[in-house]
Parts: sequence; structure tokens; C-alpha cells
Amino acid sequence: MNKNEEAVASYCDGFLCSQAILSVYGEEEGLERELALKIATGLGGGMGRTAHTCGAVTGAILVIGLKKGPVSVNDIAAKEETYYLVREFLNRFQADNGSVVCRELLQCDIGSPEGYRQACEEGLFDKICPRLVDSAVKILEEMKKQQ
Repeated sequence: MNKNEEAVASYCDGFLCSQAILSVYGEEEGLERELALKIATGLGGGMGRTAHTCGAVTGAILVIGLKKGPVSVNDIAAKEETYYLVREFLNRFQADNGSVVCRELLQCDIGSPEGYRQACEEGLFDKICPRLVDSAVKILEEMKKQQ
């Protein structure tokens, strides 16, 4: 199974978008799957189910930081490279999907009880989110090839 298939399968198994993405990439950077799942939990549902930044996006940003982020306050180059890559990811994701904001992607505000109920009733988490997870992983993989 490739990373896209793994991440989408993880999401479809019941994990959040952010968890699915970070857990697929974490182990290759020394982050155990269980810890990756815990770290990414609060980012689900557009950050704590507030319908802000999409969990697939925030999960991917964590992956970029895990791979490129500085471990020294003096490593300005690594920080700048990380910021550059995050902006690149955000631009690509927005170009491919129209937004990086959960409520815009779902066309439903899951931050409200009514909106969450609507998303569940209309099956939006099953119809839209797997595609967003796949998109985020494809962008990460494309960016990895370009480095």
C-alpha cells in the first residue's frame, strides 16, 4: 500500500484526517504511530471541530515540521525552509481544493451542533474528507520528489 492508500484507509477506519496523515509519515521520522495519533487528535474537525483549518492540512503541516523543522534556535535556515514548504503546501492544497478551511471545503459549519448534524446526515465526512486526505498526501509526495 502506498502512503495515499494508507492514509485514506486510516481515515476510513475512523481516525481523523490529521491523525491519518501524521501517522503515515511519522514512523519514517522516528515518531511512533501511537504518539502521532495522540499529537494530531486536537487538529481534527478543523482544529477541535471548530471548522477552521482542515485536519488534512494541519496534519500535513506537522509532517513538514517533523521532516524539516529546526531543533536549534540558531537554525534559521531550517525554520525558513519549513515556512517556505508550508506556504508551498498551502498554495497547492488551496489550488487543488478551493480552500484550506474545513467549513468551506465541506460547505457546512461542523463547528455548530446543527452543522455537525447536517454533515453526518449528508455523509460529508465519507464523501469529501477521504479525497482531501488523498490530496494532502499527493501534494506532500510531489513536494518530496522536488527536494
